[in-house]
Formats: sequence, C-alpha cells, structure tokens
Amino acid sequence: MAKLGRELAAKGVDVINLSFGEPDFHTPEYIKDAAKKAMDENYTYYTPVSGYPDLRKAIVAKLKNENNLDYDISQIVVSTGAKQAIANAVLCLVNPGEEVIIPTPYWVSYSEVVKLAEGKSVFINTTAESNFKITAEQLEAAITPKSKLFMFSSPCNPTGSVYSKDELEALAKVFEKHPEIYIISDEIYEHINFVDKHESIAQFDSIKDRVIIINGFSKSYAMTGWRIGYTASNKEIAAACDKMQGQITSGTCSITQRAGIAAYEGGLESVHEMREDFRKRRDIVYNLLKDIEGIEVNLPEGAFYFFPDVTSFFGKSYNGKTINDANELSIYLLEEAHVSTVGGDSFGDKTSIRMSYAAAEDKLIEAMGRIKAALAKLS
Repeated sequence: MAKLGRELAAKGVDVINLSFGEPDFHTPEYIKDAAKKAMDENYTYYTPVSGYPDLRKAIVAKLKNENNLDYDISQIVVSTGAKQAIANAVLCLVNPGEEVIIPTPYWVSYSEVVKLAEGKSVFINTTAESNFKITAEQLEAAITPKSKLFMFSSPCNPTGSVYSKDELEALAKVFEKHPEIYIISDEIYEHINFVDKHESIAQFDSIKDRVIIINGFSKSYAMTGWRIGYTASNKEIAAACDKMQGQITSGTCSITQRAGIAAYEGGLESVHEMREDFRKRRDIVYNLLKDIEGIEVNLPEGAFYFFPDVTSFFGKSYNGKTINDANELSIYLLEEAHVSTVGGDSFGDKTSIRMSYAAAEDKLIEAMGRIKAALAKLS
C-alpha cells in the first residue's frame, strides 16, 4: 500500500499516507549532534558485532532504570533495527518443524521470519472485545509438544493493545509449566503507552531466562532511518545471535550507535513530548472514526495505530467495483479517497484495516473526512 501510495503521489495526486509505522517527528537535535560529533571523532570503522560496549552499557542502564531489569552487557546484542534483532532470535531458536505461537493480529514479519527458520506458526485469534489480547487459557490450549517459541508485542502493532502486569503474570504462570518454550517480547513501542508505565514479561524471575526482549530507538526517539535495535536475553542466546549476525551484517553502523548512546543518556523529555502528541492524535482520530457509520473501533492503549473492523462494507459496491475483503477496501480508499491504509490480511486478521495516526493533526482530520465520504458511496 505504501508503494501504491507513492506511485499515485508521483502522478501529482494528493495522497495522505496512513500506512507507515513511522513517527512524523524529526529526530531530536541532541541525538543528531551526537552523530555529527561521532563523524568528527572518526567513528567510521567496523564495530563489534554485538555493538560498542558503551552503547550496551547504556542499554543495560536503561533496562535497570526504566524497567527494573538486571542485565549484563554480555546479554545485549545491538542489531540493524529491531527487525534484525527478531530475525536473529528466531533463526537461532527455531528448528525445522517446531511451532511458534503468535497471537493475532501480529506484526507482518513475525510469521515470515518463522518461515525462514522452517518453523510453523500457530495463531491464537483475538477480537476487539478482548482488546486483541489473549488469555492464559488460550495460551495453554495452543501449546503442543512441538511448541518452541511464543512471540508477541506490547504495545502491539497493529492494534495498539497493551498487556497489564496482571495479564502478563497469568501468561507467565503458563510458561512456568512449559520450561521448553522461549518468549520473544517485542517492546519497541514501550514509551508510546497511554495507560500506565510499561510492563515487561521479563519482570517475572521464574521465566526471565527464557525471555528475549526486543527493543530499539526507532519509535520512541523518531529514529526509524537510523536502523538500530537490540535484544536482551540470556548469555547463550546472546552469543548465538552474535554468531548469526556476524555472518549476515556484522556490527551496526558506527555513527548510529553513537547517536543511540546519546538518546539513552539524554533522558526522556522528548520521548514524553512525542507521546503526548500521539495521545492527542489518537483521541482526535478515535472520535472521528466513531462517527463513521459501519466502522467498528476500540480505543487503543498504545503505539500509534487503529485497527477498525470493516466487515460491514464487504459485499458493497461503487462504480461497478465490489469490496470483497479488507485488502480491497484499502485499495478502494486509496483510489477513491486518496488515503493509504493497510488491509488486515497482512497482520493475520481479514476483518480489519490498519490506520497509522503518526501524521499531522490536519492531515488526520482531512483523511478521516475523505474516508467517511468514500465509504458513504458504497451500497
């Protein structure tokens, strides 16, 4: 959808892009200044595969100060984005035929990385009624002798759902009974959380050694193009990820790593400012979506996405074109309203579309108006 949107825009069409999972804010100046300084100081050579020791030290301090989690730098592997961190972990853990349990909706790359590892994805379906979160009972029912890994995000892409401490504790009690299962906890949207402080499933000592935290700088610090993420895990998994990464990309960009140190040492003021802007945008879009007949939407608790149910439009037509599924509705909205969204099929849910509200308020208000007008034409 992003590609189609860019192609339309290249033809001079005014497209509002709500398909990107990317903050529209600029990287804070103090982070950019650190990158410029790094170049001046000739940080232009190959880096250690797992990252500069002082960056990993800053990550360890962040995990302690913000999450009350104890790690050593030997347990941190810095990668070229959180996506590579996830791929490293999955490829190191999953053998052919082993099962990976994934709640739906899920970020698009989860199941694809499992395919690369020749594993099998086992999906647990959720609904808006449960705020797109699974229960301990659902988790227990999905576990088989082939289960090797559980993978989820909180706050979640694409739904914005956030697991509470009690909900995570209930899942942890299930994992206590299954010591053969590892847990990948994708926490990249950690600071875009509108309900409370972030809760990590790694806080439970009984399973912490089997948890691989995925995090990074792209969402919280508006550093998407810098490409930097990391894992925090036990030492054995960290060593395996280092070895895997060493044969694919080696160490992450030297300049980016110096910028990452500055980000974590510079405090959370800019992060909190962006979060409050996202909260305001969320509330604006939520009220506008609720006003569109046929759209069913819940209030997301984090990240910067809505995942509304659009099944009421399936089977409807306009100008001879019938909408059969969420993907076709997304294409219709792009062609008719010139608003780019993403069909839910990509996230394991055929009932909904994903809309990002990481755009300026005036663009979001205009986009909702266009969508409302386009959907009203369907009959």
